[in-house]
Amino acid sequence: MKIQILELIEGAKKAEGLSVVIDVFRAFTTECYCFDGGAKVCYPIGSMEDAFALKTAHPDWVLLGERGGAKVEGCDLGNSPWDASNYDFQGKTMIHSTSAGTQGIVNAARAHASEIITGSLVNARAIAEYIRARDPETVSLIAMGKAGIERVPEDLLAAEYIRALLEGAPFDIDGRIDYLKDHGGEQFFDPAQAHIFPREDYPLCVAYDRFGFVLRVEYGSGETEDMAEGLRICRVDPPFCAK
Repeated sequence: MKIQILELIEGAKKAEGLSVVIDVFRAFTTECYCFDGGAKVCYPIGSMEDAFALKTAHPDWVLLGERGGAKVEGCDLGNSPWDASNYDFQGKTMIHSTSAGTQGIVNAARAHASEIITGSLVNARAIAEYIRARDPETVSLIAMGKAGIERVPEDLLAAEYIRALLEGAPFDIDGRIDYLKDHGGEQFFDPAQAHIFPREDYPLCVAYDRFGFVLRVEYGSGETEDMAEGLRICRVDPPFCAK
């Protein structure tokens, strides 16, 4: 199994094989809490214009929108796992548009990725178990970074942790997370940014291996196909199946 770590939107454009699009702070962490709370399906949308159009067509769907870390005006929620964990998602359909994570999915889908799943620390071990079950020739771990254009330590940490799990290599995840608090996670402890990055988000984002499911990108159909490029995210629980 060839394992490569790619970065940012440019990395997503080079995705090959089974691709894991990683966004720890906070897109795919948030989605894990949404699905844990009972969400049924999520449509990852690149542009807010398309996201609002989909919301207009389906006003009962939950729209999560973020740009520059902040909730986009007019959305039901922003990109906070704390807010998501306190929202009733039971049976709900989600629309999700963010600066980095959803952009990575759209670009990986346009590349050569044979399969796409989302990545975060909260389900990292489940991701490794899923990959082992699928046994692909190539794995692309894509650290999406800030807005898809700037490297960040948390996404690289998740990529390196997943790689270590796949290779059976030792990895000091607790030590790396302790370091991350002051080297990448500072915004969650800055009172001036509390309205964008709630302090409560940080422990939820770094609760590694909390969930045993993965979030897989599938190709949908119907009226959303043009806007969402036929993509939707669904929860997959173990036992994970081979190809």
